[in-house]
Amino acid sequence: MPHKSAVRTDYPRIITAPPGPKARKIIELDREFSSPSYIKEYPLVVAGGRGAMLEDVDGNRYIDWMAGIAVSATGYNHPKVVAAIQEAAGKFLHICGTDFYYEAMARLCQRLAETAPGRGKHRVFLTNSGTEAVEGAVKLARSHTKRQHLIAFEGAFHGRSYAGMTLTCSKVKYRAGFGPLLPEVSHLPYDNPYRGGDPMAAARRLFETRVSPKEVAAVFMEPIQGEGGYIMPSQSFVKAWRDICDEFGILLVFDEIQSGMGRTGKLWACEHFGIEPDVLLTAKGLGSGLPIGAIVAKEKAMTWGQGTHGTTFGGNPVCCAAALATLDLVENELCANAARMGQRLKAGLLELQRRHPCIGDVRGVGLMLGVEFVKDPSDKEPDTDLVAKLEQLAFRKGLLLLSCGRAVIRVAPPLVLTEHDIDAGLAILDESLTELGR
Repeated sequence: MPHKSAVRTDYPRIITAPPGPKARKIIELDREFSSPSYIKEYPLVVAGGRGAMLEDVDGNRYIDWMAGIAVSATGYNHPKVVAAIQEAAGKFLHICGTDFYYEAMARLCQRLAETAPGRGKHRVFLTNSGTEAVEGAVKLARSHTKRQHLIAFEGAFHGRSYAGMTLTCSKVKYRAGFGPLLPEVSHLPYDNPYRGGDPMAAARRLFETRVSPKEVAAVFMEPIQGEGGYIMPSQSFVKAWRDICDEFGILLVFDEIQSGMGRTGKLWACEHFGIEPDVLLTAKGLGSGLPIGAIVAKEKAMTWGQGTHGTTFGGNPVCCAAALATLDLVENELCANAARMGQRLKAGLLELQRRHPCIGDVRGVGLMLGVEFVKDPSDKEPDTDLVAKLEQLAFRKGLLLLSCGRAVIRVAPPLVLTEHDIDAGLAILDESLTELGR
């Protein structure tokens, strides 16, 4: 579907109750041959998209508030990204960046290094995904510090490969049956202002009773937690960990795979806290949907030797071209749009909270917003059943949502979101909650 520069409002549009006849055939084929490990949140069978609109194979059109889990940063076929991909594909599809040189890889490394938060020179290793970036960062941290122990946080999601899965602590199904996992990993509470408590108390106990901070290689932190519930911690919490890492020579690794690339209205979410990491990980929105990620580290931390880490496909030239075009768009216009549209969207969600007491909390910044649903605002018990019903009902009405945490709707639309996408989406959310009696 071609991209149109003019604002279109011919969606949402449900002309056939999903899944329609064409969708059902594809779903049947998929179920016959694909791995049973795939989740499939609801029967959406995509045919094309434009901006923050997706169209299914039966002609239904949806407002997209999830962007394929924060991946489609510039929408689904932004003309500048598509043109960059086409130009690169017309030259050569691949050459291994571990062993040879090409301009797109060098330029992308330069761009990421120069936009990294913090002072001093940075260096970049390109990967195929966020999980690969996490795996590489574990190796880098242990190699650099000559230590083994790693700290991550409850609610964290860092991927599904072995190091990523070990650091992940959001759902037991990601880990169950796959042991033994990576040794020397501790999980500590993540700051949740809505829930309260002292998240640093467990850290003090850890260092007093089980692990010396002098034996810790790295702390892996999402500056805004994703899968765990779209939780934005306090600035004091993030600073406390920066101070601990500085005191004991620990690498602070910010996993910005979901929160980075302009999603929060700034290029990197950590900029909201004024805290710089030693290592920053990015992926998801970096390539506007093409598979690419990166480890961006301070030069003094990226000390592994030649040949100690590599990749066949990481930094593929076509993916690099997509990432460079995406960075241009994000830096020049979409960061600002995320900030502006995020304010409008958050205000609308807060208005819904005033009318629907089942909304316990609205949090986040830019276009990374979490809406937590509770059975009763006084005791804050998560309402998981409501979230499951809401996600399905909104889909049938033309709004694409995804949940996270125990009972949270994550709002992470393409950064090209318009006022129409916000207002029409809020109307569907309001209507759905009313229909569900909440």
